Amino acid sequence: MTAAVGRNEPCSCGSGKKYKHCCALKAGKTPWGTRVVVGLVALMLLIGAIVMLRSIDNLNDEPTGPRGATFGR
Repeated sequence: MTAAVGRNEPCSCGSGKKYKHCCALKAGKTPWGTRVVVGLVALMLLIGAIVMLRSIDNLNDEPTGPRGATFGR
């Protein structure tokens, strides 16, 4: 098992930099591709929710059958 690297110790990746100026900074960053995908999924969910709410609102306003049709005897 690898021991934890201190912030002021040399980075374990072999760059020669201190850990706080090398891999410690990389750990908190999210790649741009992931951000774009998450943003697009959130946008699609928002648009889907708006469409769904509008269609529910339209169901209450308009009859669903053809004009003049009777639903029962």
